[in-house]
Amino acid sequence: MENINLIEFKQTAELIRKGCIKAAVEAYETASQIGLCHEGAWECAVDAMKSLNIEELLNSITDKQR
Repeated sequence: MENINLIEFKQTAELIRKGCIKAAVEAYETASQIGLCHEGAWECAVDAMKSLNIEELLNSITDKQR
């Protein structure tokens, strides 16, 4: 039973990591396209990760598992 919980935990962590990466890449690309320098685009990427709605992300994961 514990192994199943660990597997689910790892899967959830991986999906959250992918969500953070996706948000960061999208924000960086958008910022770069509108003319921000590397530092400005990086700040946008970090802000995107900070403002990522974890509850919404977890709900989407739960919905996919149903």
